[in-house]
Amino acid sequence: MIPAPIAIFVYRRPGHLRETLRNVLRCDGLAGTRIVVFGDGPRSSAQAAEVHAAREVARELLGRRAEYRFSEFNRGLSASITTGVSELLAVHDRVIVLEDDLRVGAGFFSFMNSALERYRDEPAVMHVSGHMFDVPALAEREEALFLPYTSSWGWATWRRAWSHYDSHATGWEQLRTDRELRRRFNLGGAFDYVGMLERQMKGVGDSWAIRWYWSVFRAGGLGVYPPVTLVANTGLDGSGTHGRGWLRRVGSRRGPSDRNYSLPECIEIDARLCRQVCQEIRRQNGGWLGAAIDRARRVRLDLGL
Repeated sequence: MIPAPIAIFVYRRPGHLRETLRNVLRCDGLAGTRIVVFGDGPRSSAQAAEVHAAREVARELLGRRAEYRFSEFNRGLSASITTGVSELLAVHDRVIVLEDDLRVGAGFFSFMNSALERYRDEPAVMHVSGHMFDVPALAEREEALFLPYTSSWGWATWRRAWSHYDSHATGWEQLRTDRELRRRFNLGGAFDYVGMLERQMKGVGDSWAIRWYWSVFRAGGLGVYPPVTLVANTGLDGSGTHGRGWLRRVGSRRGPSDRNYSLPECIEIDARLCRQVCQEIRRQNGGWLGAAIDRARRVRLDLGL
């Protein structure tokens, strides 16, 4: 099995990037892997020093084992990731994607590559995730599971699946009038993905991830997930564009797992396990209070406030 190339996206957090790369280099399954570091340019001259420092960290820790694609101008996160992923998938049939604030467990790349190989010819499987919400009922589970959504914290896909990516989120307006469609896209009310997509399409925010989820959702695709997360996000500390909120606690409490997980033979969603995951997402998103805040945000968006 030829390992998938790894795309690492960096910006202006050298400290976070150093931790990310140190963990990457300790992982199993890196031998013979192509690593490409994509660096976005600074938004302003005030950010130039941090952007330069992050790039120097990448060169220091990865050296000649990586290739570097550093932009002189600021594309923004969404354009940077979609361009970089598309560039690698024009040459390779699969890719693994990391950002500069993710800490991965030792078995992360082994899991990702195994899933990419196992499901390479399964059109229903469009996404491989290294991240998983903390779900107590899954803590001792040894087998991965399928879920009907995507995650942007350490993920992978194939060229065949990425061909469905639609930056225009065609048909998203249906969510305004189709209650059942909204319910399904929001995982039964677990998280306000509808509001996130609507904000994106109205120019509030810059998320490739919500458009990727919509693309997979419209195609009827599934993601395969480890039962316990292999990825921890270290960027929910206010250092990035999107920080940790006072109400929502969606990061892992236990850090990334180093365990190995098997892959299911049957490609289908276990409804019971899916409900357990959605219940935990709802809880970590603030429960009923988080849902009320999301509704208020949608009202303000509709009113143009």
